[in-house]
Amino acid sequence: MSEAQQPYLRIEDLTKHFGEFVAVRELSLEINGGEFVCFLGPSGCGKTTLLRAIAGLDPQTTGRITQNGQDISSLPPSERDFGIVFQSYALFPNLTVFQNIAYGLENQRVPKPEIRKRVVELLELVGLPEQTSKYPAQLSGGQQQRVALARALATSPGLLLLDEPLSALDARVRASLRQEIRALHQRLGITTILVTHDQEEALSMADRIVVMDHGSIEQVGTPEEIYSTPASPFVADFIGVMNFMEAEVVASGTIRVGETSLSCDTTNVSSGEKVRMTVRPEDLRCHTKTVDLPNGLPVHVDTLEFLGSFCRLKLKGPEGFSTLRADLSLQQVHQLKAAPDVPLTVEFPPDSLRLFPDIQ
Repeated sequence: MSEAQQPYLRIEDLTKHFGEFVAVRELSLEINGGEFVCFLGPSGCGKTTLLRAIAGLDPQTTGRITQNGQDISSLPPSERDFGIVFQSYALFPNLTVFQNIAYGLENQRVPKPEIRKRVVELLELVGLPEQTSKYPAQLSGGQQQRVALARALATSPGLLLLDEPLSALDARVRASLRQEIRALHQRLGITTILVTHDQEEALSMADRIVVMDHGSIEQVGTPEEIYSTPASPFVADFIGVMNFMEAEVVASGTIRVGETSLSCDTTNVSSGEKVRMTVRPEDLRCHTKTVDLPNGLPVHVDTLEFLGSFCRLKLKGPEGFSTLRADLSLQQVHQLKAAPDVPLTVEFPPDSLRLFPDIQ
């Protein structure tokens, strides 16, 4: 990441209206040079609208965008310094791979020998050196997306915009291309923004994630920060899998769920306050029923779901507890002899419990 004083891209109080509908509301964000940032959120949260505003394809209603120290708020797309890759590839079907990649360079009147050299370099970079004379229809989805990526990089833009570029591909190709794009970014150091609704994509690729909902930013942070310390119940629920329970703070360091008292950090929460307690399934520890623990709870296995490298247990507890999900390794499942109706003790590690105000 660049250590420059000024952020490479600065968005200030950006709002975008479509008629009466507010797609993005007074949003501000700074992105550093060389950073890989993901805009993550559910459909309709405003992430693609924000990307298109940055590109000038759907200009903002109000607000300011500065790129590399220049105010680009009112510039047309053709005068902005970016390359873009769409979900649908958007390749020209009547042009060969070579011609698709060369298109932007020809528009800039780059000499033909330089164009050829640049296209050959880019095809090597995206792993398609033998495909110059083929047409898009002769390529697989993954290959077409690589060509689209090479075309976006051809003019050496300062900013690369990726609008859900992998969502039309099958799971295996998606995972492979995800790694390739990340490796490409690390090699080129180009400032990159990826729009996605796929949390795994964001967690595995981004330097920072911008989680959005209803046209606003819920949280900005590293993948680890977003996952480990979500700033709101929405982020906690959207990223990964989370157990939620209604609770009440009964004293400093103690909450009560139903009739059960649990120890956890209650800093910034007053005694008597209603809260929502969260804990990740992988943070719950399961023991045989005979174990007596201070933060333990007697449960029984309701269902057991095999998920390849681990099993997800649904656990029924006493009154006041919603069904809990716990992720265990196959070895742990065998050791506990876990199966439907088997009684267990589930342990809530205090450091893994997070509290949010109950705003219902």
